[in-house]
Amino acid sequence: MTQEENTSFGVFKPVDHVVISLPDAQSADRAAHAIGQAGVQVGEIRRFTDQEMISRIDEDMKSASPLASIGQEMNLIRAHRDLAERGFHWLVVRAEDDDQARAIAAAAEGCGAERAQYYGRFIIEELIDPDSGLNQVGESPDRGLDAQTPSGQEGGAIHPPSRRNPA
Repeated sequence: MTQEENTSFGVFKPVDHVVISLPDAQSADRAAHAIGQAGVQVGEIRRFTDQEMISRIDEDMKSASPLASIGQEMNLIRAHRDLAERGFHWLVVRAEDDDQARAIAAAAEGCGAERAQYYGRFIIEELIDPDSGLNQVGESPDRGLDAQTPSGQEGGAIHPPSRRNPA
């Protein structure tokens, strides 16, 4: 996966990959192992620490084209940065198709994943439903993403560890 394959208008967009946020390094370790057990080759799983993700996002935001704000890519990387600032770690996993993307997300969710997004060429699909019980409202480049948290922000209420992060 080269930098050119990972961007759209200068912003991180790894098409045909699932981007997974996990609350800490141990959860990322468990998720990488579970995803491998689900049949994904080790070379198809890339890891980013919280600090690596912040650095990458900051670089993207400096070099992003104004066109990047037309879609949701800028909103997504801002949401990713919010989680990274809270110590979240990341897995970026190549998926052959929708079924494999869902299997990857399910394996990661069982290890505490908070979010998993499957990046298609035109659509970015949320694969883990938030536990908020809130209905999704309209998203736009101006309003940003609907994080479906009580606060409406990525930094709002996160799933309780007892549900998503088994001991």
